Amino acid sequence: MDNTGMQSSDLPHPLHLDSLPAVAENASTLAAAQAQQQQHRHDIQQHVQNADPTDAQSLHSLQTAVGPLESYTITQQDQRSFREPYNNLLPRDDPQSLRMQPQSSSDAETSIFASKQGGYLRDMTSVLDPPDLDWWRERLFNVDETVVLSEEQFLTYFPHVDNIYSHRSTQHYKRKPFISHYWDCRLKGRPPGTPKSDDPNKKKRKRTARQRDLCDVKIKITEYFPGYGAMMVPVGTANGSGTPLGPDSLSGGDAVFPASGDPVPRDRQPFGVLTPNPPLPEGHPGANGQRFFTIQRVNGNGANGKNDGVSGGHRHTLEESDRVKKNSVQRTMSTQNQPLQKTYHTKATGLAAETVTSHSSENELKLYGSCFCPFVQRVWIALEAKGIPYQYLEVDPYQKPQSLLEVNPRGLVPALRHGNWGSYESSVLLEYLEDLNTGPPLLPLGDAKLRAHCRLWTDFTNRHIVPNFYRVLQEQDEQKQISNAQELRDAFKTLVNAADPQGPFFLGENISFVDVQVAPWIIRLNRVLKPYRGWPEPEAGSRWGAWVNAIEANEHVKVTTSDDELYLDSYERYAQNRPNTSQLANAINSGRGLP
Repeated sequence: MDNTGMQSSDLPHPLHLDSLPAVAENASTLAAAQAQQQQHRHDIQQHVQNADPTDAQSLHSLQTAVGPLESYTITQQDQRSFREPYNNLLPRDDPQSLRMQPQSSSDAETSIFASKQGGYLRDMTSVLDPPDLDWWRERLFNVDETVVLSEEQFLTYFPHVDNIYSHRSTQHYKRKPFISHYWDCRLKGRPPGTPKSDDPNKKKRKRTARQRDLCDVKIKITEYFPGYGAMMVPVGTANGSGTPLGPDSLSGGDAVFPASGDPVPRDRQPFGVLTPNPPLPEGHPGANGQRFFTIQRVNGNGANGKNDGVSGGHRHTLEESDRVKKNSVQRTMSTQNQPLQKTYHTKATGLAAETVTSHSSENELKLYGSCFCPFVQRVWIALEAKGIPYQYLEVDPYQKPQSLLEVNPRGLVPALRHGNWGSYESSVLLEYLEDLNTGPPLLPLGDAKLRAHCRLWTDFTNRHIVPNFYRVLQEQDEQKQISNAQELRDAFKTLVNAADPQGPFFLGENISFVDVQVAPWIIRLNRVLKPYRGWPEPEAGSRWGAWVNAIEANEHVKVTTSDDELYLDSYERYAQNRPNTSQLANAINSGRGLP
């Protein structure tokens, strides 16, 4: 059995299957972006459309070993955010423009970019679905000419393209009211930032090296501080012509500054004299003293000390950039939609917890178990059914006590210590308890053929029902889930056909060896496979239904079963098929036999 550490969260989205029913999907709600919190940030105008329910979808039920089942009907809701469209350089009195708040002079030279390398925006609030997003993404991908953006436009749209570019450097200027941020196309590639370690004790991180130099595009994002037009800067020239030092001097694109606006031409003023910046034209994003940005392509023109001589646009498509990496908004939404992680359970709950308490006293027969483990529950049910005195020792899967390792060096449960002797493996331990000849027998006495019959179907349970249960639970592909569920259904059908026709248990009226072997998985059909994979209830009045009801109602099964929530939490790792969930899960994924 696997000794599994559980880290659980809210249920993942159930699956849409034609043959395997699923519970209703959790519709992702796209929340409207929150208002900017700092004084220099701007309110983004938003309208949130009410949730629009889609037509109900009826999911066909999965046939189990007991016949046809009722179909499940789900209703899906999809909430979409929408905003009124707006265009670049809207007049400030336009009712659809994105309003900006005046800034204090103390905020003038505070960059909205983080000071750390990496170029991430600080205090950025993602706008999930802004108007004309596709058009803006294409424009900021190609950057064929200088793009001028207001602060709110930059904050709205750049997070949707930051997966295309990778921040390289930031250049600050003395007494100049702007900062330049340089970005490479992500497909340019860079060597790893940290050298490989030779320490054999240090865990090696898996790295996948991406081919470098697939694209040569570089862009320069110039950030102009609030109040730019009123700031005093040293008069100077970029090339002796009197042109103000700014990004427009590097590109033939949109003009950021007017050609003339000072009473005295700047090229006639003494070098080093402090003068105001020229006023920006009406309608310009920074005309009223607000922060604004320009974005231009600079590869091939010697910008920032680089002169690789490769000009032109990207050598790949926007779709290829999206394939390589998600943008910030997509990553944020992916994180928000991920269920919250729950702590794994180390203690039984419900009636099982009461049983643990009543069997906590010292005893020479000790059962090491974990509360969620079905293999442990097998041995636990047998001890209860036989009335054998025992001590139950709950084991934290991540904190295996030395006393357990002395019995089972692999640290797996269940393990049984009887005086100075110990053993493990649930089927072996059930045979051992039978050989003690204490309490009611689970294997029929004096009937070698019937005992062999029970052992045969115990082996069938371990070979077909147990692994197929985990294949249904762990598989993420819908079609393979259907196939695995059919195999599990067929395995239960075969087992039912081998049982006593009247039942309700395998051999008749009383619980016996095969019932104990299969009971933990019958219990988990309703508590695990039903919520995670939509496993249906047995048909009323069927032989299978009678068996399930008998298992659920048996007193020895009930006192070893925890509350439903424990199983939901404990098996979530399996349902999501997280890496290294357990030795058992790894064995199922690799096609090997149970550990």
